[in-house]
Amino acid sequence: MKRINDRHAKWCKLTDTKKIRSYFLSVLIIGLTAILCSPLANTQSYHVVSYILLFVVSIISTFLGIGPVLLASTLSAVLWNYYFIPPHFTFHIEKTEDLLIFGLFFIIALVNGILTTRVIRQEKVAREREKRTNALFQLTKELSRASGTDEVLKVAANQMVGHFSGVPAFFLQDGNNKLVRLWTRDESLSISGSFNTAMWVFANLQPAGAYTQNSFSDPLTYYPLLGTRLNPGVVAIHNSLPVPEEQQSYWDTFLAQISNALEREFLGEMAQKVRFLDESDRLYKTLFNSISHELRIPVATIMGASDSILNSSPSPRFQSELCHEIFTASLRLNRLIENLLNISRLESGHISVRLDWCDINDLINKVLEDLEAELQPFSLQVLIPEDMPLVKIDFGLMEQVLYNLLFNSTQYAPAGSAIDLTVAYTGKELKMDITDRGPGLPEKYIERVFSKFFRADGSKTGGLGLGLSIVKGFVEAHNGSVSAANVTPCGAQFTLRIPSEIPSISNV
Repeated sequence: MKRINDRHAKWCKLTDTKKIRSYFLSVLIIGLTAILCSPLANTQSYHVVSYILLFVVSIISTFLGIGPVLLASTLSAVLWNYYFIPPHFTFHIEKTEDLLIFGLFFIIALVNGILTTRVIRQEKVAREREKRTNALFQLTKELSRASGTDEVLKVAANQMVGHFSGVPAFFLQDGNNKLVRLWTRDESLSISGSFNTAMWVFANLQPAGAYTQNSFSDPLTYYPLLGTRLNPGVVAIHNSLPVPEEQQSYWDTFLAQISNALEREFLGEMAQKVRFLDESDRLYKTLFNSISHELRIPVATIMGASDSILNSSPSPRFQSELCHEIFTASLRLNRLIENLLNISRLESGHISVRLDWCDINDLINKVLEDLEAELQPFSLQVLIPEDMPLVKIDFGLMEQVLYNLLFNSTQYAPAGSAIDLTVAYTGKELKMDITDRGPGLPEKYIERVFSKFFRADGSKTGGLGLGLSIVKGFVEAHNGSVSAANVTPCGAQFTLRIPSEIPSISNV
């Protein structure tokens, strides 16, 4: 408390010293002017002295306050009367005209000084107002450009230091009306024990600390950040002097702009969390419903076929068909589990790419063998250059990529239509195009087909909507890219681009 009172007393003393200096300067200027005009005292030109003194008073009024100007006006009238108007060295005025002139001089000096001071003050106020308006405009512009709470705080701190010469620290709430976060750009700022004062300010919505009625023996000054719908927190500022009264409105507006910007970010973050929770809930329901549906069909197939084998005596041919149904349903279950495991690996970041030299023909033949039953109703055309070199890729991951893309084509293309698989190697990039003759992709969904759990509205095919998402993840793990587009007259085309080197004597 003593330290704060000493600082306040020092500031008041400094202000008083400036006022005394102004009065002393006005007396000094008028005195020097009178001394310089003393040669005119014994002449008939003493009226000229009044003009000179009036001019000096006008000059003084341009840089001193109203008090020093009034003192200069009074002193100049007294000196002119005492030293220059006959009889000299007396306040008695013999001539009536000199008495009238003296009265007019005094009035003119006062009016001239007051009006000039008022004009100068209004001009100064206008300049200050323009300066503050520009500062607020600059602050608003910078805050509107800021994205994120940290960037808003950085802009606010820079503007505070620039316009108020105070180092700020921000105490922010967590959304539950509890101050939990401290942000400051100056790590050397002493803020030990400041949380208690900040909590009081946040709870009572009143300034506290230095230069306030609620000092709490704290060297910082704390101000609540008041928003429209929520209060973002508290700002503490370390300033050697209090905010002047004439700048209090400017300071309040400054804080209001910062509060509104922080409130905007807080509400945006809260809205984003709500959207995230809604999206998570939607994905959970979608995943649950899809898994339930996808599991129900193969499990029912396996249970029905197994029951027929166990509880009846099917013919060898029918038993073979039942075993084939069990095997097909098991493959479907295995594919579902593989997709779930793969998306889990992608989400956890545990995908490790093991690059090795691979023959594209071996890769494609392996995938076609696994999809033999699914591809049987289609006319598949595979185009591979005769001089296709070995490429360095992860065979297992690329097998899954190619499998998912071809399987996706079999689900949407009509039976009997063509599916094309084209391979090319340009420069140091492996390119693969998978083109079908199905209905194509709805234009509004092209950018979303690689999203997790995405399935177009009204889709009649099964699945969880994970296949293309896994494709994207595995391709990007190779530092490659995958894109989707529609082709003319109908159908969809998926294009893979994967950087890969070709073998040479030095790297094989």
